[in-house]
Amino acid sequence: MHRSFLAGLGDGGAPTVALVRLAGVIGDRGGFLRRGELSLAGMERTLERAFSLPRLRAVALQINSPGGSPVQSALLQRKLRHLAAEHAVPVLAFVEDVAASGGYWLALAADEIYADAASIIGSIGVVSAGFGFAELIARSGVERRLYTAGERKAMLDPFLKERPEDVERLKSIQREMHESFKDVVRLRRAEKLAGDERDLFSGEFWTGRRALELGLIDGLADAKTMLRERFGRAARLVPVGERRGWWRRRFGMGAGAAPAEWTAGLFAAVEERALWSRFGL
Repeated sequence: MHRSFLAGLGDGGAPTVALVRLAGVIGDRGGFLRRGELSLAGMERTLERAFSLPRLRAVALQINSPGGSPVQSALLQRKLRHLAAEHAVPVLAFVEDVAASGGYWLALAADEIYADAASIIGSIGVVSAGFGFAELIARSGVERRLYTAGERKAMLDPFLKERPEDVERLKSIQREMHESFKDVVRLRRAEKLAGDERDLFSGEFWTGRRALELGLIDGLADAKTMLRERFGRAARLVPVGERRGWWRRRFGMGAGAAPAEWTAGLFAAVEERALWSRFGL
């Protein structure tokens, strides 16, 4: 007899809670560079499996993310809300170390958000970072050759001097993204928000205890304790995650990765480290 069937006989019809871990930087670089990154393409099947479990009473998100792509953050948040509505199942979010920027955007998919008193919450804003190499290549005697069709096609090229009009265009795009982020916060937290919007949406971040006072979260609790209290000690807490081979689990990329992919992966790791370090992690 199948093991899962025997398990079903033994649990007496106990309620099920799916545990979905959303940890890491949010983005979708594709291929081997999707090492630990959160994206709709990488998480869609996992989310659909989570909402398809028998006797499902809730889906619990275990979030630990410093943010990343606003687009992937929005796509994941909308996918979770769609599944929650389709299956009429509540979603609970439990923040571990950090749910900042896009990480908090993910938490907004939940009907209730919980965190530790020392968790980092917030950073409701948009940031773009890069490097400028114009002076470096000039001193090195390197000539930059760039040909475009379209006067703004090379906007913010790191090997060219920065132009004020290009910076203003980037800031305009950031403001649009920021407004989208703020709209989601207002929609999902509604009357719960207790702070001044100028502070809440400034990009600042807070501890879990202060975030509770500001209405950004609903309480201070860890996942297992809260879920056992709400659904009973007999509840089945079922982890649902991506299935990966040993090589990808250990190194985060395929055995056939080319040197260029290893190099790109190294730079991705540096970028990821920078995101985490913003929050002292």
